[in-house]
Amino acid sequence: MNKTVKIILVLVAIIALAFVLKYFKDANSKDVVDYKVEEPFYTSINTKAVATGKLNPEEEIELKPQISGIVDKILVEEGDKVKKGDLIATIRVVPNEQNLVASKGRISTSKLSYDNAKVLYDRNKSLFEKGVISQQDFENSELSFNQAKESLAQAQNDYQIIKRGSISGGSSANTNIIAQIPGTILEIPVREGDQVIQSNNFNAGTTIATIADMSLMIFEGKLDEAEVGKVQEGKDIKVLLGAINDKEFPAKLTFVAPKGIEENGAVQFTIKADVTIDSLTNIRAGYSANAEIDIEAKDSVLSIREALLQYNRITEKPFVEIEQEDGKFKKENVELGLSDGINVEITEGVKEGDKIKVWNKASKDNEDDED
Repeated sequence: MNKTVKIILVLVAIIALAFVLKYFKDANSKDVVDYKVEEPFYTSINTKAVATGKLNPEEEIELKPQISGIVDKILVEEGDKVKKGDLIATIRVVPNEQNLVASKGRISTSKLSYDNAKVLYDRNKSLFEKGVISQQDFENSELSFNQAKESLAQAQNDYQIIKRGSISGGSSANTNIIAQIPGTILEIPVREGDQVIQSNNFNAGTTIATIADMSLMIFEGKLDEAEVGKVQEGKDIKVLLGAINDKEFPAKLTFVAPKGIEENGAVQFTIKADVTIDSLTNIRAGYSANAEIDIEAKDSVLSIREALLQYNRITEKPFVEIEQEDGKFKKENVELGLSDGINVEITEGVKEGDKIKVWNKASKDNEDDED
């Protein structure tokens, strides 16, 4: 009986030892990581500054009335193309009753003066022809008559202006809103029947319509202070529109603001650029746009992907791990050059043919084991 128990205990011990050995073998196998490696390569690196902004017409004006009143007619719609001098809208004047009555009174007074001056003129003319009065007395009466005639005409004109807003109602009348430049109607913020206020020294006036020449577009955007010192006026840039994919528009930088504006803790500088738009592209004002400005470029430089870089936690200096002949990896400090955010130039620490560890990726087999 004792011999049987001993045999059973030995078998149990052997089985337990086998399980322990298998456990350590599996644990050790999971610690072995087969890292991928990459070699440095030669490529061209360009650094770019990106400015965000909008595409706006270079020439854009607002049409405002020269007299207050009510919008009588609007003869165009948003999106219509107009020529200089085209009639956009008409204004109907609502006269002030007090001014209208006062103007009528001036007409009556001027009419009385005119009638009296005419009687004196006719009488003195007859007496002058008979040689009764001197030429000077006749000329004085003629002058008074002409002055009374002008005063009457002026009073009548004032009455027409107060009542109708203009004298003749022709194309040059204050009640007519005329296009001052050729272009496209961008916006008509009023409707027929709306009350409008004239433009004067104390009020900008009500905008009747906005017109812009859509053939001349400019990019207006903001550039960070860290990059604005690297750009200069006259530089060729590229503009990309959010509404038009896979198309770049050439542009020339025309303005860099001499003073920055702080926005969200960062100083931004306004830039402007003339954009060349081909006739086949339908452009609308206010498109969001990005301007790409080339800062620096190098051709055929030894580079690696930035994802291969590691940084010392204490010194924050970059390094890579290079595979040795025995399969182990050795840390090598590197000196960096130009970077475009994807690839970075290596000036020291790495040579052509080195195998650099992809430190944040393990092999596919290892990933499967872990799963």
